[in-house]
Amino acid sequence: MFHINVSLFGQTKSLENKIDLFHDKLLDAAMTFKRTILVYLDEQRSDEYKKLSKQIKQIEHDADNLRRDIENKLYSQNLIPDLRADVLHLVENLDKVINRFDEVTYKFYIERPEIPSEYHRRINELCNLSAECAENMAKASRAFFRDLSSVRDYSQKVYFIEHESDLSSGHLREAIFDSDIPLANKIQLSGFINDIADIADIAEDFIDELLIFTIKRDI
Repeated sequence: MFHINVSLFGQTKSLENKIDLFHDKLLDAAMTFKRTILVYLDEQRSDEYKKLSKQIKQIEHDADNLRRDIENKLYSQNLIPDLRADVLHLVENLDKVINRFDEVTYKFYIERPEIPSEYHRRINELCNLSAECAENMAKASRAFFRDLSSVRDYSQKVYFIEHESDLSSGHLREAIFDSDIPLANKIQLSGFINDIADIADIAEDFIDELLIFTIKRDI
């Protein structure tokens, strides 16, 4: 199983380029998200944080336009009709992760959570885990279009990292609720932890579906 190593696109080079670029946008969003949260932990709503937050917003905007272009090409030119619904579903779910990166950074900007310094390292670790999950999700998705034999390797990385994210977020919430900070702060921080960890959960759900689509292609 998963032995195909040829491109899904055949002669549809323009569509291939757009989907490649869409995966690049997701990777850019994940990397920028890591930098943005690290800057917030060090500087809160500094000019650098605002600049990075705007970069994620621009990535999200560009990705939305790309998604619409991909959808239009698939339908208007009747490309890869046998797998069109699966491809559209994958692209839409990739876009959800980019949107979530934007939503979380914007929530930090609006709510300005006060995060005690003793939790900075662990929150940064959780952000890195979720971003790494999204990065491997993007690589698995790209492999679906180019080299099915690599899909499982990247998928297993997502499953492993998502498990680490679950453990990290659970321990972090437990530590926060065991602390002496006000209850309102505990609840707010718990919400942010959930939002960050949800990125890894979405990536895991995506991989579940991607593996099913991969089996369909390999039959």
